[in-house]
Amino acid sequence: MLVFRGFCGSRDFFRRSPAPTALGIGNFDGVHLGHQALLGRIKVAANTRSLSPAVLTFEPHPREFLAPHTAPTRLSTLREKLERIAGQGIERAYVCRFGAALAACPAENFVKDILVDRLRVAHLVVGDDFRFGAQRTGDIALLQRLGQQHGFTVETLSGVACAGERVSSSLVRQALEAGDMEAAAQLLGQPYAISGRIVPGRQLGRRLGVPTANIRVKHHKPPLSGVFAVEVDGLPAGRRTGVANLGLRPSLGGKMPPTLEVHLFDFSGDLYGAHICVRFLHKLRDEQVFASLDALRQQIAQDIVSAKHYFSH
Repeated sequence: MLVFRGFCGSRDFFRRSPAPTALGIGNFDGVHLGHQALLGRIKVAANTRSLSPAVLTFEPHPREFLAPHTAPTRLSTLREKLERIAGQGIERAYVCRFGAALAACPAENFVKDILVDRLRVAHLVVGDDFRFGAQRTGDIALLQRLGQQHGFTVETLSGVACAGERVSSSLVRQALEAGDMEAAAQLLGQPYAISGRIVPGRQLGRRLGVPTANIRVKHHKPPLSGVFAVEVDGLPAGRRTGVANLGLRPSLGGKMPPTLEVHLFDFSGDLYGAHICVRFLHKLRDEQVFASLDALRQQIAQDIVSAKHYFSH
């Protein structure tokens, strides 16, 4: 998938699309089942109309710019999001920097200057609750009128339901916060995962007899915390199971950035610099404070037993 990044207010915003597009617009945080349904419709429209399947997404999330103190926790980094979108068969992703210029852009200008002139949209796919333009004044009715004016068609999708509820990024966050990894996996179509590069740590796990791979977490505030049974992809030896701690490590003071530490079963070797994907399958417990390193060592041993029991069943 080709990725283009730019600023909507500048003259050189993206390269003009070389071919008319079947375009979807959204934040796509987590790329859950609802997003996947929309991406599937883009592919169908592109195939039947000989168009290029593409998406337009925003960085940062609009709410992070407009209301940073109340913005939701991200489910995925930009890299993770783009990787999952690419996995759905989309050929092009246009990443638009959301700032003051875009926030003030009138709905009609957004359609004419960006969708039509730059991205050459021929068919547009959006959710039935899609809003756009300054103050979110643009709605589906306006989009359809502008489509008739500029020569593109508009397709809207109703939400996808799971267990009687509309799938949304907020619903995924609720499941992760509650530690219900099985429910989160249903909403996402796969287990929740965090990707990152393995970096040197404080070697505490090694001193405790349980060496860990420390993954640099780029989520400012991960949507989950605790101790989990996990699968890890991206290793030279293939997929491995293990136990992971994600959080602030309160027994060590809790004042460091969020840290993801993974102890891999039946594995030894130097993994520094490797980029891996950690899939969270089952929550074992919350983070807790231990009175001593010996108490921490005993709990880690029990976590390993619990995780292995989970995988054996």
